[in-house]
Amino acid sequence: MMTRNYATQQAKIQKEIERLHKQAQSLQSKQRKPVISNILRSMKEYDITPEEIVAAFGKSGTKARKTGPKAAKAEGTRKPVAPKYRHPDTAATWTGRGKAPLWIVEAEKNGQPRQQFLI
Repeated sequence: MMTRNYATQQAKIQKEIERLHKQAQSLQSKQRKPVISNILRSMKEYDITPEEIVAAFGKSGTKARKTGPKAAKAEGTRKPVAPKYRHPDTAATWTGRGKAPLWIVEAEKNGQPRQQFLI
């Protein structure tokens, strides 16, 4: 009985996912049509050929480039940072970047200076 109920619910959920996926595709199509129309209008106005667009799109200077820390990480240009702080009992470390770990926060609440954990 429980298996049948689970299977029925799973089928309903899958059907809803498919319905929402179709709805998202329809919305995307509706939003893209005016953008494509504007591009075509501009191409006609400035006598730009599809070949020119392909050539411009292929140039490295015009490609969309990711920026920011995630892009640097994805490109492998970020180097690991050496730990700056170490917990004396657990040997847990922290680089000093980002949100402070709980052991630092708790120590500071108890009046201990962060500097005492420096490596």
